Amino acid sequence: MNTISRFLMTAVVAAAVLSLHSVFADEPATARPTVESLDGNWLGTIKTGAKEYRMLIKLATPSNNGLNASLTSLDTDGLETAAERAEFEAGLLRVVLKDGNFFEGKLDAERREFVGSWNQGKRSWPLTLKWVEKPPELRRPQEPKKPYPYEEREVNFENAKAGVMLAGSLTLPKTTGPHPAVLLVSGSGPQDRNETVFAHRPFWVLADHLTRRGVAVLRVDDRGVGSSTGQFSGSTTEDFVEDVLAGVAFLKGRNEINPKQIGLIGHSEGGVIAPLAAVRSSDISFIVLLAAPGLTGEELCYLQGEATLKAAGMPEAVIAWNRSLQERLFAVLKAEKDEAAAKAKMREVVREELAKLGAISPTVHTDLDRTIEKVSRPWFRHFLTLDPQTALRQVKCPVLAVFGEHDVQVPPEENAHAIESGLEAGKHGDFTVETFPTLNHLLQTCESGAVSEYGKIEETMSPAVLEAVAEWIGKRVAAR
Repeated sequence: MNTISRFLMTAVVAAAVLSLHSVFADEPATARPTVESLDGNWLGTIKTGAKEYRMLIKLATPSNNGLNASLTSLDTDGLETAAERAEFEAGLLRVVLKDGNFFEGKLDAERREFVGSWNQGKRSWPLTLKWVEKPPELRRPQEPKKPYPYEEREVNFENAKAGVMLAGSLTLPKTTGPHPAVLLVSGSGPQDRNETVFAHRPFWVLADHLTRRGVAVLRVDDRGVGSSTGQFSGSTTEDFVEDVLAGVAFLKGRNEINPKQIGLIGHSEGGVIAPLAAVRSSDISFIVLLAAPGLTGEELCYLQGEATLKAAGMPEAVIAWNRSLQERLFAVLKAEKDEAAAKAKMREVVREELAKLGAISPTVHTDLDRTIEKVSRPWFRHFLTLDPQTALRQVKCPVLAVFGEHDVQVPPEENAHAIESGLEAGKHGDFTVETFPTLNHLLQTCESGAVSEYGKIEETMSPAVLEAVAEWIGKRVAAR
């Protein structure tokens, strides 16, 4: 369950603001049958601001009177994990995983629900588990099924400069090579090779689609994730650029790959990394940017905050308050280089801003304190002032940029315009920028674009986007 904490906040402060307006709201009562036995499915939801994660714990009492348990996070990886131990004594249930994360909750008098918390490291979230006869069905119809009409190989390569060994999967068409190839570049936060998020695996679906169309695809575990070595924590966008360049060199050295037809596909922050890498390497022959920022990190955070809060139905006064708080926190980060001093000043800003609101729940203080910890890290400090247009003005290879109309994490209008402006300023001759209707940040067909929808949508990536990317790449490699 360490995946719960891995996602970058949709807006730096918005998640805390959402919790401020939800901690006092009571969940409507739902009639549940009284459960005579603990056996069965217990379902609850962890709410972290704009995001919701459904947690399913299955309990079983074998004949020796012990207690077995397993846990599934339906909206992260969707995988069932056996608990290391489960205990029920004096009405208190404790389910502990091998990594030390655990659920602890008290069974109510009617034996209908466990009221408690999910605990992960030093963090804790309220979690109430209610008995359900049947758990929600998790359908991901686009995920590839064996046998594949192509080869898939486990590979690894080294970023010698950083002393990091990166591991991944290389899918190769069965047609005669050498093949054009793409390296997939993930978005913010520690991601596995499939960019698994909300139990979707978009990079797996994308790799399958492209390889069936004759393009070899390399997808890689981020440093410190899965089978890759190194530390993700403390790394910045610049470090990830070096990892990508090591991947390009790896592809160039393989006989199955055409060294003159190697491209990058970057999603979200990966769409910032791809142009930076393309400027530094003439071996990159094209780049595809999926829901990629075209603005600085600071400008993007302001847009994210507004879009996320609007999608959650927050009033204008809350949106304005959030913007003011963001501006003050970012001003501290840009002016104060000492981390300890910056944290102290930001906590003072938070105290001043919260004082304007009157009495609030202690939960809000906790959420904002966690936000301060996040924004103080090297990655965010670097991202805050990173301007994607600097690289875009220097990119010479063909560029495709794709956006979703309802993206609240990288709002399309402003970011598409910024990418176009950067490429035009560099007198770029071959670029396409397209916004697809009714798609969100994951490029799923959606209703509002809210982050809370991601895991509930069965579609992993819009077929229209998959086909548009495949066609665009096909035309570029056919011309060479």
